[in-house]
Amino acid sequence: MSVKQLPETLINQIAAGEVIERPASAAKELIENAIDAGATRIEIATAGGGKSLIRISDNGAGMTPDDLELAIRRHCTSKISLTLDDIRTLGFRGEALPSIGSVARLTITSRRPGDAQGAQVAVMGGKASDVRPAPANTGTVVEVRDIFFATPARLKFLKSERAEAGAITEVVKRMAIAFPEVRFVLSGSDRSTLEFPAATGDPLIRMAQVLGPEFPENAIAIDALREDVALSGHVGVPTFHRGNSAHQYAFVNGRPVQDKLILSAIRGAYAERMPSGRYPVAVLSITLDPALVDVNVHPAKADVRFRDPGLVRGLIVGAIREALHREGDRASTTGTSGLMHAFRPGFHAPPASGKPAWTAASSPFRPLSPETRGFAENRQQGFDALTMPTARTETLSEPAAASPEEVSRHRLGAARAQLHENYIVAQTGDGLVIVDQHAAHERLVFEAMRKALEADRLPSQVLLIPDIIDLPEEECDRLMAHAKELDRLGLSIERFGPGAVAVRETPAMLGEVDAAALVRDLADEISEWNTAGGLRGKLEYVAATMACHGSVRSGRRLRPEEMNALLRDMEATPGSGTCNHGRPTYIELKLSDIERLFGRS
Repeated sequence: MSVKQLPETLINQIAAGEVIERPASAAKELIENAIDAGATRIEIATAGGGKSLIRISDNGAGMTPDDLELAIRRHCTSKISLTLDDIRTLGFRGEALPSIGSVARLTITSRRPGDAQGAQVAVMGGKASDVRPAPANTGTVVEVRDIFFATPARLKFLKSERAEAGAITEVVKRMAIAFPEVRFVLSGSDRSTLEFPAATGDPLIRMAQVLGPEFPENAIAIDALREDVALSGHVGVPTFHRGNSAHQYAFVNGRPVQDKLILSAIRGAYAERMPSGRYPVAVLSITLDPALVDVNVHPAKADVRFRDPGLVRGLIVGAIREALHREGDRASTTGTSGLMHAFRPGFHAPPASGKPAWTAASSPFRPLSPETRGFAENRQQGFDALTMPTARTETLSEPAAASPEEVSRHRLGAARAQLHENYIVAQTGDGLVIVDQHAAHERLVFEAMRKALEADRLPSQVLLIPDIIDLPEEECDRLMAHAKELDRLGLSIERFGPGAVAVRETPAMLGEVDAAALVRDLADEISEWNTAGGLRGKLEYVAATMACHGSVRSGRRLRPEEMNALLRDMEATPGSGTCNHGRPTYIELKLSDIERLFGRS
């Protein structure tokens, strides 16, 4: 079989298979072109979920007839010249328009400011018409009809009109957050009109438009810098979460991306603070030298590759954890809203259905081994200051009356009562707080144990016979570069020839452990992220389990001084707004909300 040159139309259709996966892909490419053209107003109209029609109208710079003739050819672009090291625009490959034109009916009408008239060109299934004069407003209108009519096999892989319309909506939302100064209007026969007015100044204005008005009230600002990589944005408090990761928005040099490294870093930053199966809300923007990130990983440009992924991951995790340490223990306003609804006259709880957010059966924590339990008991002796008396014969006495100054001096107020031997009711200066005593004390014990992890070398257990683990020589080199850090965590390793390491001690907290599997996991993590944080994660995982077993239990009566001591410790402990499983430890109700329930305001 002889080698031959493929026809241009077939080449474009092959390229379209990578660039244009669905109608939302076409919409994304066309919106990016409008933004690169300097548009401040972009209108998107669809029909049939984008299968029948996608029309993008903008007030950008427009194109001349000569520009239009080149724009529909592959690898013709105005955005880069000779290098990929300094990409500062959303588009740069010069493939979007010819790819769309090869599989759909494409029409482009454009006029530059000052031109007497506009121009128009059409591409139908890869066949282009001549450029001709046409009436047009300043800017560009791109109309895509009957997408994939030229490649019918692709139509079978599209989802329902509603699903495809939803995907386009998500594209518009991401672009709207990335470019708050641009006005977006999304309309069409298959949807109700969605409008995002231009928002200047406070970026939370646009975030509220997209994520809902409750997001600013539950958001924490992020602003961090490490080695010329800047991170900014907002993240939600741990008690403000969603059922999937669709509410996590990431941008690299203004480009919306869905990068696994960034999403993984967000998940890691909220470890031990988020309920199982729930996801934080986050809007993060990373700014760095374009030469330090490769945006040409995939034709769709949704993935990026950082030159130093470990630096970026560490920056994200560290900045979010610092923000949560600073402000993350406050209760979300959505919890208060639910409490307000439950207090409304005539409220009846709906019948229980489905599975609760967290149960002992669904807990991700494994049972403690006898060795670990013994270590936990020994370790717990170091936290006597946090451990409540265990007598169950106590009677609940009335808390001593607190002065107004004492009540207002503390953020969580003064304890007034204990309900059902589990919930502490405290009076604050402007309302009341209800605390789950077990969840709150669990977090206090865990944070004390986590602090102990940072203090000294962790206890280890010496192996009678060292485990010899065979690994590629380069992986052994990476492990030994982190040997000192691992030793502080109780894992002692030594080089054993060019292609093996010897494990002599393992962390006592882990109990009986498969040393070979642990070391191989660490080698994989170091290879990918240049960090050995996985071992610390395992240790904190066990510490969370130990904290759950070592904290004051539900059904335990507390004396007034014990309740107030718990409140003071919560105020002084980072992350005390959630337990180790991510459930809220307290709910706050303002006095104004209480008065509104009684019709007094």
